Amino acid sequence: MWAFLQHLSFWDWLALGTILLILEVFGAGGYLLWIGLAAAAVGVLTFLIPGLSWELQFLLFGVLSILTALYWWRRQRSAVRTSDQPNLNLRGQELIGRVFVVHQAIVDGRGKIKVADGVWMAKGPDTPAGSRVRVTGLDGVVILVEHAD
Repeated sequence: MWAFLQHLSFWDWLALGTILLILEVFGAGGYLLWIGLAAAAVGVLTFLIPGLSWELQFLLFGVLSILTALYWWRRQRSAVRTSDQPNLNLRGQELIGRVFVVHQAIVDGRGKIKVADGVWMAKGPDTPAGSRVRVTGLDGVVILVEHAD
């Protein structure tokens, strides 16, 4: 083992980098990409400076792995942007505050309202069919409504 460590070549680092990059392809989520690039960078440095000791090579590998991972982490955090449509994938949230027509009369607090080309279950005060109601919230898949003034 000591003999192997004392005679590490740039090929060993490039092979390690290649293996890590191949494993990244199988879905590591970006984690192995930067460690693989750090191993490849150590391989290039070992090629350019053949006299590097194995201790220095491992130290460089560790430092470069941490630096590249921190770089990616900071870049990912700065890339997060707030959406101009925060309710895009929250079904029903975009309906709050809008006015719709009662499709089936709301009796004993339950009925149906017409939303675009669909019909939703509604909960609210008793209201005859054809009346206009305003959506105030959601209770699971049931829309909460009030009389529209």
